[in-house]
Amino acid sequence: MTIPPDSPRSLRASSLAPGEEKPKTHDEPPSGQLPGELLMWVLILSEITVFGAGLLAFLSVRLTDPTGFAEAQSHLHRTGAAANTLVLVTSGWLAALATRAAEAGQRRRLRLLLAVAIGFGAVFLILKGTEYADLWAQGIGTETHAFYTFSYLLTGFHAAHVLAGMVLLALVGWLGTPKAVETGAAFWHMVDLVWVLLFPVVYLL
Repeated sequence: MTIPPDSPRSLRASSLAPGEEKPKTHDEPPSGQLPGELLMWVLILSEITVFGAGLLAFLSVRLTDPTGFAEAQSHLHRTGAAANTLVLVTSGWLAALATRAAEAGQRRRLRLLLAVAIGFGAVFLILKGTEYADLWAQGIGTETHAFYTFSYLLTGFHAAHVLAGMVLLALVGWLGTPKAVETGAAFWHMVDLVWVLLFPVVYLL
């Protein structure tokens, strides 16, 4: 359809100075924001449901062999797992502080906070990898006992989420917008929450 030269739209377009950008409409997403924040929350709820189902299955099977599960559990690194709990809780606190820094427009501070949070995530993976290496050195694998089948699957799946969360925090730190940082922090808090649920069930009960 041809727009008349004297129409309001034509006049607005011609009034733009050379090099001046066309104002964004409400249909255009703000730059620097991650698309699909709603999808992120759907993903978070889905992941929590999956982990919850896994924990319920773990507890159900445990009822059939409590002695065997207790003996198998004794080979895990409980001290390291407790340290990892502190590590993730601290990193979650740093992610929350980064969200506040983003809202205040303090990009340098939010990137520093997220970098430290990512560093804590790396510490978590190192401690978890140390536990896996020790178990493998003892010849303990997923088929050794039902307990290890569940523990490897649950903690390994969680470790994959920690790695994904570290990548996401790096991405939102680069973007630096409040909405992006808030989205990344929400995923990281989910990772924290899942571990807080896994730790007592897999390592203590």
